[in-house]
Amino acid sequence: MVHTAYDSIPILNDCPKKINAIVYYASNILVACSDGSLRIYGPESAIRSPSTDLFSQTLDLKKEQYVLVRTVNGFSKKQVLALEVLASLGLLLSLSESIVFHRMPNLETLAVISKAKGANLFAWDDRRGFLCFARQKRVCIYKHNGGRGFVEVKEFGVPDTVKSMCWCGENICMGVRRGYIIWNATNGVVSEVLQSGRIAPPLVVSLSSSGEMILGKDNIGVVVDQNGKLFPEGRICWSEAPTAVVIQKPYAIALLPKHIEIRSLRVPFPLMQTIVIRNVRGIQKGNNGIIVSLDQSIYGLFPIPLGAQIVQLTASGNFEEALVLCKLLPPEDSSLRASKEQSIHIRYAHNLFENGRYEEAMDHFVASQVEITHVLSLYPSIVLPKLPLSADMDSCLPESDDSPRLEPKKMSHNTLMGLIKFLLKKRPNIVGKAAAESTEEVVMDAVGQTFVGNESTRLKKSTKGRVNVPTDSGAREMAAILDTALLQAFLLTGQAAAVLDLLKGFNYCDLSICEEIMQKGHHDSCLLELYKYNSMHREALKLLHQLVEDATSDKPKVVHPQKFTPEMIIEYLKVSSFRHHIIFPPFILIGSGKMSGLGNRAKSRDVHNSIWIRKIKNLIQFEFESSKANTNL
Repeated sequence: MVHTAYDSIPILNDCPKKINAIVYYASNILVACSDGSLRIYGPESAIRSPSTDLFSQTLDLKKEQYVLVRTVNGFSKKQVLALEVLASLGLLLSLSESIVFHRMPNLETLAVISKAKGANLFAWDDRRGFLCFARQKRVCIYKHNGGRGFVEVKEFGVPDTVKSMCWCGENICMGVRRGYIIWNATNGVVSEVLQSGRIAPPLVVSLSSSGEMILGKDNIGVVVDQNGKLFPEGRICWSEAPTAVVIQKPYAIALLPKHIEIRSLRVPFPLMQTIVIRNVRGIQKGNNGIIVSLDQSIYGLFPIPLGAQIVQLTASGNFEEALVLCKLLPPEDSSLRASKEQSIHIRYAHNLFENGRYEEAMDHFVASQVEITHVLSLYPSIVLPKLPLSADMDSCLPESDDSPRLEPKKMSHNTLMGLIKFLLKKRPNIVGKAAAESTEEVVMDAVGQTFVGNESTRLKKSTKGRVNVPTDSGAREMAAILDTALLQAFLLTGQAAAVLDLLKGFNYCDLSICEEIMQKGHHDSCLLELYKYNSMHREALKLLHQLVEDATSDKPKVVHPQKFTPEMIIEYLKVSSFRHHIIFPPFILIGSGKMSGLGNRAKSRDVHNSIWIRKIKNLIQFEFESSKANTNL
């Protein structure tokens, strides 16, 4: 989706001579003209200032008219083909009949490389101080000697005239008529990379300091590493074959025959903006913009402030690009960056959710660090605990009224799988905080600092044996909401095994909600585990006995994935009974005669089980007599 990344502003009009080459230095533009002169232009505001040292001015390109400051006649006997400022050395390099180095700012000649006579292009490696230039079918490398001159390092032959070149790490990549070759400057090994296009001449563009490059193949820009290896999906498709490309991250700016094309450097390199400027001869990167030269005028392309671009991209639904730009905000704006990223992630997540891309949506909800209640508001069929936190869920929703809502009829398997993914990613942190909160209370109680609060907010024992979550416990409230929702999502997607794993481990599932849901859905194995986790052994044994009865009766049965047998009651009692000091209900087993059936089934088992049966009978008889005595009283 196209947006405005750069403003195009004319900054120099009516240069008296044709412009051959330009370069930006400090706040000035150096223009090599067709008559061999060098014209220096500065911003109009700087000319009016008291300072006379124009090269000490700010480095930024100005959004204003540039006026002539100085003319150096006879700068070159022949037309200058290219200019480059070697900022680390304070030198200006010019390529005409040879390569000449001029000391800045007075532009006196420092050194001339006579061997470069007839050279058609060069590449400068500022990090190491290496100069590479091509002359006919020869390529030479020179190194700055640390003083006033340069010394030759190597010379080698190439199969054809070099049309384009750049440094890529330790190597030099060159485009010749038939393709691209990489020459290793250390060992001299030459390797072919790929063929060039049939329409446009080869074009080599440095993409990063680590050596990545863009190699032109007609209207395709192929992205390779410093050794020529292609990157997956590394192809920029320009609308036409560019004659020049400059990189100003996060964008690649290409000069095409009829316009300037700006594309994102993020795969798949989408088109961001098209700027129509006719008869452009050259394009060059400045400190804070792009300089575009025509025959006798110059335009400046100034980037729109990042904050404005982020707002523009977000409003148009281009969330990925907006997030890329957030990463480029300066470090001092870290709080602004965090808030913008959170807002974009949330809006992007809602957009993906609305379009059925649920798992991707959940990734962005996680990245936004939004509360889980925000996401659960999209699932109205999920029943949540009646806690103060859940009652205020709507307060954390976006201010816009276009946030999607799921109707119960749209609660599909995919939507719930997305929710499960989100909750599982959030669970370790939330449950960890809740557990830490509980541990802190235990420690405080142990040293005599009891938890202070109203009676309504203190820990209380429930009638079913479980310790309730205190209502002023934010971490445990959130954990209860999460685990209760996760359990329901597992059940609704048919993942009973996952429910059992959840209940067997440390969890905060709401007892009343989960019990009701499991009873209605006949998730009896899960219900047994819920009772067991909450020390509700009477309810568990009662349910287990009922399931055993149902399994042996002639009544229509509910299909269970697990077969319930009397031995399961024995095994349950072995694990839970005496450890928890439980007095068991009589089940009205003795009067109904079912106890004998239980004993008969167990007789086929080992003696150990028979001992447990006698213990169970004694406990039940004791419970029955105690109940009868209480009734008579």
